[in-house]
Amino acid sequence: MHSIQLALWAVATLVIVALVFDFMNGFHDAANSIATVVSTGVLKPQQAVAFAAAFNVIAYFIFHLKVAATVGKGTIDPNIVDHYVIFGALVGAIGWNIVTWVYGIPSSSSHALIGGLVGAALAKSGWGSLNWDGLLKTVAFIFISPVLGFVLGSFFMLLVSWMYFRTPPSKVDRRFRRLQLVSAGLYSLGHGGNDAQKTIGIIWMLLIATGYSSVGADAPPIWVIALCYLSMGLGTLFGGWRIVRTMGQKITKLKPVGGFCAETGGAITLFVASMLGIPVSTTHTITGAIVGVGATQKFSAVRWGVAGNIVWAWVLTIPASAALAAAGWWVGHHIF
Repeated sequence: MHSIQLALWAVATLVIVALVFDFMNGFHDAANSIATVVSTGVLKPQQAVAFAAAFNVIAYFIFHLKVAATVGKGTIDPNIVDHYVIFGALVGAIGWNIVTWVYGIPSSSSHALIGGLVGAALAKSGWGSLNWDGLLKTVAFIFISPVLGFVLGSFFMLLVSWMYFRTPPSKVDRRFRRLQLVSAGLYSLGHGGNDAQKTIGIIWMLLIATGYSSVGADAPPIWVIALCYLSMGLGTLFGGWRIVRTMGQKITKLKPVGGFCAETGGAITLFVASMLGIPVSTTHTITGAIVGVGATQKFSAVRWGVAGNIVWAWVLTIPASAALAAAGWWVGHHIF
């Protein structure tokens, strides 16, 4: 079926569903960009989401499309992709995002989308349809990104503590309230640069499969790129306050200096992953960095029970979204 061009309305409908996922990605993952800056009181929630949304969109002008290429060509065999596979993948990703948002669990929209692609591909063509090189890199970074965030968050917190050892706490607080605007902006850039590209990749995959884009094209159409960045920015603008509370207050109590260190460590991790073309979870990254900051103060400063629940959500994201996607593929194949 994918060798024959689908009706434009059918493709347009799936593009809209993909943009809904992108909006939900920004909505769901807004907590990653703004939790620390809100919980430390540097910005009010409304200011923070507008700030983060602006930097999400600015990321379009900074990052190359390596992550989009990985999602579009490096996760499942492009030859098995059709509109049913795309539909199933989006059902799986959106469904898991809704479940985790309802319960205020900061799971990964990125890995929900990867799980969705895997589940739909397995439902159609079995294990041979998976691109193991790309998937193993993505799975590896489920562990690498939070560990790297933890290490960098801890490092910056220890470095700042050493540099400002003799500085009055009130002066440190005032200085880092300003610096946290810089770190929050950098983190939002990283969020936009990595996360929006995942939806770009899946729409690009759809257009190639349905004959509306060339297989040999070096980049997706510019309208796809623009719409994906704008959708994510709008999603961030509306925010996800349930998850903000978990990320910014329940894991550990943050001050501006801690927020700066966590955001800076998380931003560096996202920049590195985006340059390597690896789709990572902004949720995993900032959680690791926040835990790293808390652990440098004292071990008991981190609510390890909350962190443990978050880790379980990480473990379940890919299989749960894959199961939902397989069901979505079956429903789509038998109804449409």
